[in-house]
Amino acid sequence: MPMEIVNPKTLTDKVTSVISHVVVTTASKLAFISGQVAVDETGALVGSGDYYAQAIQVFTNLKYALEAARADPLYIAKMNIFVVNHHPALISIIFDAGFHVFGSNWPRTASTYIGVQALGDPEWLIEIDAIVIFP
Repeated sequence: MPMEIVNPKTLTDKVTSVISHVVVTTASKLAFISGQVAVDETGALVGSGDYYAQAIQVFTNLKYALEAARADPLYIAKMNIFVVNHHPALISIIFDAGFHVFGSNWPRTASTYIGVQALGDPEWLIEIDAIVIFP
């Protein structure tokens, strides 16, 4: 098995439906996916001011990047999710978008969800980067 998911009983199970506390791997090949934002293949912004629409596009772009690398989403070892002007209600909106895009292939990986003041463009609300292993 190239990746072992570890959720010890000494850490809460409240979040393990969407993330894993620890990912252990012996993979020798990795892919590092740059931060994906809510722009389509032409560079046009998708979902101005709409967190859900932007999250759909961001996760879709992440999926496209995985496909280009010939990587399975279940082998994402680490994901960072950056959200402008975070507030608690956004968590379910963003993860619902991820489940919409990935379905049963949702990567319950080691993740960090980070509220930020701004991203590289003032219209971007969400950015996600990832580290992927290859078995």
